[in-house]
Amino acid sequence: MLRRIAALRPPPPPRAAASVGAGAATYSSKSTSIPQKQQRVRDHAFDGIMEVQKRVRRFHALHSLLLYAAAPTAASRGGGSVAVSVPFTRLGALARRQLRLAPLDAGRFLLRHAHAFHLFLHPVHRMLHARLTPRAAAALRAEAEAVAAALPSASVICLRKLLLLAPPHHRLRLEHIHLLRRDLGLPDDFAESVIQSNPSLFRLTPDGFVEFLPSPTDPPDLTVAAVERARERHYREHRAPGSGEEDARFAFPIRFPPGFKIGKYFRIAVWKWQRLPYASPYADVSGHDLRSLEAQRRMEKRAVAAVHELLSLTVEKRTTLERLALFREALGVPKKIKEFLLKYQGIFYISTRGNQGKLHTVFLREAYYKGELVEPNEIHEARRKLEELLMISPQKANLDRMFTSMGRGWDELGGGRRGGAELRDEFLRDGGGQKKHADTDGADSGEDSSVESLYID
Repeated sequence: MLRRIAALRPPPPPRAAASVGAGAATYSSKSTSIPQKQQRVRDHAFDGIMEVQKRVRRFHALHSLLLYAAAPTAASRGGGSVAVSVPFTRLGALARRQLRLAPLDAGRFLLRHAHAFHLFLHPVHRMLHARLTPRAAAALRAEAEAVAAALPSASVICLRKLLLLAPPHHRLRLEHIHLLRRDLGLPDDFAESVIQSNPSLFRLTPDGFVEFLPSPTDPPDLTVAAVERARERHYREHRAPGSGEEDARFAFPIRFPPGFKIGKYFRIAVWKWQRLPYASPYADVSGHDLRSLEAQRRMEKRAVAAVHELLSLTVEKRTTLERLALFREALGVPKKIKEFLLKYQGIFYISTRGNQGKLHTVFLREAYYKGELVEPNEIHEARRKLEELLMISPQKANLDRMFTSMGRGWDELGGGRRGGAELRDEFLRDGGGQKKHADTDGADSGEDSSVESLYID
């Protein structure tokens, strides 16, 4: 009797996901459909990547300001990135005005990344100057060469597949593609080197749109999505006797973040969603009837496939949520794109690290394993060189000679005597008042003999 009464009771409401700091998130609803709202569970492997990218973005921002400040003198001398140097007062003023950095942040970043930036007292002007190190300039050249090597074929195919993701007209705004160019591995001048150089493949309209033009030279698998290739490859390699093809025909690779615990009914909901048919992200579905609930579910799964395909086209299988929102209408993604992606945490991951929670980066989970790309490419490997350079501790090099050569440049670096004294105490002394870089010769320590020796042209 008690069992009958318990059976007649309504099921308890679904438990909300536990807070990130409290541990795992658990969904105990007895509904066999995926919950519309889910709390994000952190994955420290992806968050660690964004902590490194925070330094990379700051480096590129300061490097752009350095080139901007040195444009007149660099054009007259014809020097390279290493030879270009600007007064730090000019660079610091631009960083405060355009990047909105605190007065000491620019100088602190340059000192903490002494393997990427060199501070020295100009022998003629007697002012503190800043420039790139040869190792940083070499890392930038390696990335530019990798992008140029992919220009003839890979860049063209990538751009054509991106346009095909916008049916039925297959056209996108040029400014939106320009904002996504670095993620796609396109050069800065892709409008000339890719679009205008191939008039039989692309058309640039007067109103600022890029249109896809059909060509008989297109490969037959141009409209085959990356998940379809992975699905076919996985089915051929891991096909077991008696396993049904229906289970893998429309399935996506799913790997939930650590600590994401799911119940029996949630597992059933995921299994049902994996078997749900959907149209290809390259197919034209503008004339489909979406009044039924089943059609809406299939269109939602198609939107997942479209975001999956766009991330697959990127070099590092990630992009920011803000850039992804620019293609929302073309991909058929709902307006609440963040909640939409959080619904499928086994496929995508949204990281808020890197800019005090103001930047959201969307990762394709299946493309990473323990924080590393499963299938790295040449552009990614070139960018890794710069990341490794920025992660080197300044204590790995003997900075005493560079600090000594700066002389009165500390005051310029800190924007005055007070700021210069603060930076000098921060980088030359530890909490106990002892010098951090007491080893002046560096020969017996196994470290670089001096930073200044790296800047001989």
